[in-house]
Amino acid sequence: MISAHLLVVYIAALFVVYAVPGPDMALILQTSIGRGARSGFAAAGGLGLARATHVTLSACGVAALLRNAPWLYDIVRYGGAVYLAWVGVQIFRSPVFALPDGAAARGAERGDSRPLRTAFVKGLLTNLLNPKALLFCSVLLPQFVRPEAGPVAWQMVELGVVLLMIGACFDAMYAIGAARIAGWMRAHPLAQTLQRWTFSAALIGFALRLSLD
Repeated sequence: MISAHLLVVYIAALFVVYAVPGPDMALILQTSIGRGARSGFAAAGGLGLARATHVTLSACGVAALLRNAPWLYDIVRYGGAVYLAWVGVQIFRSPVFALPDGAAARGAERGDSRPLRTAFVKGLLTNLLNPKALLFCSVLLPQFVRPEAGPVAWQMVELGVVLLMIGACFDAMYAIGAARIAGWMRAHPLAQTLQRWTFSAALIGFALRLSLD
């Protein structure tokens, strides 16, 4: 069992990490503004699954393999950069709002799950194809493991669950906040254009950063 002191420090570190703008945050905000909170939550679900995968892989030692095999790291890194750039270009080329109010309402009434599946997959791939997320887990989690505190595997599970819970809280906050300003943005065409350009440029910038680091 992790001590209360270590847990508080760990949670504080996660708060800082999740508050820093990154591709995950940009995707959640863009999706929620353009398609509503439900799609934002779907994207958050994809991000959560990807984070759970990273935690599992780091516990299994896959992150160490990436560190020791630069060519494998580069393959994942460049693949993730290409995907982020592609998403950024799609946002830039999309209409001001991918679903106008009427279409969004009709889609909700029909229970159309395609936009939700698309958002989920985008969230999943955005995080899953970022090797830095995996390396981050492999570096951060072991810092808070104490062999004398009990089984290491159980401590990793505890740390992973906390990471996922806090990430989900931040994602939900971003999704709800972004969805609430969508109505205002629909009434201001200039704000809509700036929103698309900003998130498109952000994702392309994160892609460049990922490919050059």
